Amino acid sequence: MPNSEKIENAAQTLAGQFRSNQLHLLAPDQLPDDLDEAYLVQRAYQMEMSKEQGDIAGYKLAYTTPVLQQANGVDEPAMGIMLANNIRQSPSTLSAGDFVQLGIECEVAARLGSDLPASGAPYDREKVSEAVESLMTAFEVIDNRRTPGQGQRTQFISAVAGNISNAGVVLGDPVTDWRGIDLPAAYGSMTINGEVVGDGHGSDVMGHPLEPLAWLANKLAEQGLGLTVGMVIITGSIVSPKFLKAGDNCSIMIEGLGGAELNVV
Repeated sequence: MPNSEKIENAAQTLAGQFRSNQLHLLAPDQLPDDLDEAYLVQRAYQMEMSKEQGDIAGYKLAYTTPVLQQANGVDEPAMGIMLANNIRQSPSTLSAGDFVQLGIECEVAARLGSDLPASGAPYDREKVSEAVESLMTAFEVIDNRRTPGQGQRTQFISAVAGNISNAGVVLGDPVTDWRGIDLPAAYGSMTINGEVVGDGHGSDVMGHPLEPLAWLANKLAEQGLGLTVGMVIITGSIVSPKFLKAGDNCSIMIEGLGGAELNVV
């Protein structure tokens, strides 16, 4: 039986630390016992933040490569929640002062044209693809608030509870005829101040950018939850996180999906 008081206390602590621009640090008696409890804290935390940042409007995927999973001692991806006010369109300008440590990743984003309810599980890539209205190139915006020096398990559980560092997304133009694109082969890259700082392919994300969407739909179904029409899901990083400072100008592109631009002041 979930400890609702512990979950709510942890969520309020994270929300307070966010509002005061502090690192995330849970007291020992607030730290989730396991991943399931960490997701309960995450949702309670994001429900509190939704009072200021809008309703739940999508999800992010993290740890979508074997290397990242091994580095964090897990054998599956992790998910975070995106709130409506943090879903932005390219070109976008962010203020470095609004973040503890502002970072970006290059990802494929999917917008749903129909629901993926819990009752429809289990899902596979083909089944979730039918629900995808459009794909977009996307910056995941991250805010690194992790407390250094924690053990591997504590770091991972705390990261999930703290919403996997997500601070929203900047979306490129939607592509509705995406089914003709070879998504695993699609090349993506990131440029900061005119210099290419990373690149990769769609296959770097679980072999296909929509495999994480199927995983997400099934994971949410385990929790009795589903995905609804209009939601945006960012499916995992093609380019590893890069951290930014005021004055940086950033661009990303993914073959077939176009690009997006972001400036920092």
